[in-house]
Amino acid sequence: MSLQGAAQVWRRLDVTLRDLPLGTLFLVASFLPGLRGHGTQVGDLPTRPFDALAVVALALECLSLVVRRRWPVICLGLVASGFALDQLCGYHSAAGTTLPVALISAGLHLEQRRRTTVVLLSVAYVPLAIALARLGSGGETATEFVTFYLTLALAWGAGAWLRSTRAAEVARRERVASETRTAERIRIARELHDVVTHHVTAMVVQAEAARYLTAAPERLEQSLTAVSDTGRRALTDLRHLLDLLNPGHDTDHGVGPAEATQARTPAVGRVLTLVEQTRRAGQPVDFTERGTPPASTGSADLVAYRVVQEALTNALKYAHGSRTSVQVQRGEMEITVEVSTDGTGSRATAVAAGSGRGLAGLRERVDVLGGDFSAGCGPDGGFTVRARIPADGTS
Repeated sequence: MSLQGAAQVWRRLDVTLRDLPLGTLFLVASFLPGLRGHGTQVGDLPTRPFDALAVVALALECLSLVVRRRWPVICLGLVASGFALDQLCGYHSAAGTTLPVALISAGLHLEQRRRTTVVLLSVAYVPLAIALARLGSGGETATEFVTFYLTLALAWGAGAWLRSTRAAEVARRERVASETRTAERIRIARELHDVVTHHVTAMVVQAEAARYLTAAPERLEQSLTAVSDTGRRALTDLRHLLDLLNPGHDTDHGVGPAEATQARTPAVGRVLTLVEQTRRAGQPVDFTERGTPPASTGSADLVAYRVVQEALTNALKYAHGSRTSVQVQRGEMEITVEVSTDGTGSRATAVAAGSGRGLAGLRERVDVLGGDFSAGCGPDGGFTVRARIPADGTS
């Protein structure tokens, strides 16, 4: 069995079984000749050899650690009783070290009545100190008892600090998980916005144009074919998005090999298809693509594709019929995208006002990758979207 497998088996064991070796180790160490009589000593009682009562004290101190995480109060009470018996009888065994261990465990794992437990332990320590002082030879001082009490309080404080640290870590992980879920929901919403808005807009424009082509059957057939192709492409993109969200989803069900291949095609390589679709919807688009993409561009390809998609959707929706220019420049370090739409000032204003959500999402995407994004009206009354996207973005 490998070390990792053994660790997994160990973690699956009950917590009491995992704590048993610690108690056993302390019990065995207490009987070693070199450690007898050299353990914790509070007061000035002479050390006496082990007897039957010593075995009881050692068992209470050591074996009680088995339940230190499951029942920390019971463990602490038993260990404290064994420690008191150990000190009052003068065994001074090495098992006395288990009291700080039990205090740390209680400070860490105790869920309820923590203050009550501290008060009861503090009150119980007073008669123990008085009894040890009376039974001793008088060499001990009050300062020694107070110092030992502070040592025990420090052990409890260490456990409480570990508890607060763990709680803070759990809260941090929950916060990160919540933020991750929120970011994932936002990402999914953006992907749905990009996919649905573009395809549905193209279908609406194509369907509206078909209403005026009843006298031209050939052109009507072309328009309806374009609507059908756009709808199938929308379904393909949506299924591909579902595949990303759920790898077990059967995205190829009802989709042809060509469409399935298109869904897996790199984003920038599909820009031409996007341009052709927009042209069939009646939007004149000039497309220029320069440069050779690097071997790996991370998320830059997809973001560049979404920039073109959103800009063409806005042009099709708010400046239908106006000439649009798409320029994509791909280099080793970055991808530059510029989409310009001609038109009057009123049309450009409509584009800017009507696509705020999509453009805001694009700006955030580009910013995450460390790029630059701008969108606004030009001096000639047109509207231009520009994006510079680092090619090594992997967010």
